[in-house]
Amino acid sequence: MAAKKKTLRKHRILALMHTDLIPPDDVKKLEEQEFLELKTEYDVLQGLRKLGHEARPLGLVDDLAPLRSAITEFKPHIVFNLLEEFHGSVLLDQNVVSYLELVQVPYTGCNPRGLMIARDKALSKKILHYHRIPVPRFQVVPKGRTLKRKPAALEYPLIVKSLYEEASLGIAEASVVYNDEKLVERVAFMHEKIGSDAILEQYIDGRELYVGVIGNHRLRVLPPLELNIGKLRADAPRIATRRVKWDPAYQQRRDVKLEPAKDLSPEVARALLQVTKRAYRLLGLSGYARMDFRLGVDNRPYFLEANPNPDIAREAELAEAAERDGLDYPMLLDRVLRVGLAPR
Repeated sequence: MAAKKKTLRKHRILALMHTDLIPPDDVKKLEEQEFLELKTEYDVLQGLRKLGHEARPLGLVDDLAPLRSAITEFKPHIVFNLLEEFHGSVLLDQNVVSYLELVQVPYTGCNPRGLMIARDKALSKKILHYHRIPVPRFQVVPKGRTLKRKPAALEYPLIVKSLYEEASLGIAEASVVYNDEKLVERVAFMHEKIGSDAILEQYIDGRELYVGVIGNHRLRVLPPLELNIGKLRADAPRIATRRVKWDPAYQQRRDVKLEPAKDLSPEVARALLQVTKRAYRLLGLSGYARMDFRLGVDNRPYFLEANPNPDIAREAELAEAAERDGLDYPMLLDRVLRVGLAPR
């Protein structure tokens, strides 16, 4: 029997997160929704401590001074990056990681360049399309520009998304549009209510697959998961809306499940593995990520978007896929730390 792989020596780990998401000492006093909002941060801190590391949370909002002080005083061996925004913008978290690189402190997750490229759903698709990786046809409508009709290069149905927001922000059944009137309405909603540029994508009616990746140069691709919605109206689009992703009551009511992707032919499974690795490398990603695909009626995996530093809570997609690949939650955190300490 092979010897069990040893975990890392005990490290000082600074867990970086939004100030509002620092878990209290006693989470049992929280309401269920309050706990769910900071579950990732709680799971990671508890997981690191169970591995024997000294894990200290640090909250940031709009000032790097606390980070500079913590690095000076605590002298972390590595920063576990759970930060998803800075100064209220998801586009600025990459600059916090740039600061860590400037002061030469190792960190988990993606590098600044990969974060910047992946956040821009149009830019990432342009890069992959250039390299002949299938992507939906798309067009960007910048905030402030009025759209009157469907662009000639696209065909209905279309799905309207934020160009850079994450976590299905702004995504609902109404995001899939079939005529000019609804398209104009949804673009205006994205501009005015979400405050984001809009990207119009050709809607691909097919299976939604998520593929986790861990690594910098040597990549470990995790088993693909599939989004299944058991109780969906016949005319409703099968998409990961905000409620599908984050509303437990809705998930239970609609029988939303993330399950292993079954019945993939060997050719499709091989193509999904290859395109995942290629896309990860072409976008300059590192650390860990989740790659989202639609499997079209032609059995081709179409790249939708890359999610660097995805949710790493105990029951989230990445942990679920890792479990099915032989990595329990402590082993997943240990692997993420090892990758963060390794050369990029």
